Amino acid sequence: MLSLNLPAFDAKIAARNGKNVIFDIIRRRYVALTPEEWVRQHFVHFLLAHKGYPQALMANEVQVQLNGTKKRCDTVLYRRDLTARMIVEYKAPEIEITQKVFDQITRYNMVLKVDYLIVSNGLQHYCCRIDYKHNSYTFLQDIPEYQNL
Repeated sequence: MLSLNLPAFDAKIAARNGKNVIFDIIRRRYVALTPEEWVRQHFVHFLLAHKGYPQALMANEVQVQLNGTKKRCDTVLYRRDLTARMIVEYKAPEIEITQKVFDQITRYNMVLKVDYLIVSNGLQHYCCRIDYKHNSYTFLQDIPEYQNL
């Protein structure tokens, strides 16, 4: 798989029914190894190992109801009271991060109302903090440490 702009980790990859699968530490099972999944697994391990995010407060493929349709957020970080705190949206490395991608994660946030949004294609990562009081957002220079959220 493609080298990403994220730290390497010990990926557990196997072949099942003639297809490659990768172990998802959050869902605790093997999932299809797609380019987007490769990014997700790298990013999740980055958050856990390098930014101190607690695994117990993270979930992958979180379903949200939006305008009568079911959508799935790639990763959601929760607070200890289990309210959503952050949404992370992944794209395959060859997918350019555009306004359309931000529109997608913003629609999810209409339901979850989190404080942080992150978009990554494994090569570029964007993180913004939402300020609901002033109806604005600020792009951050780096992905924050968990303790600084």
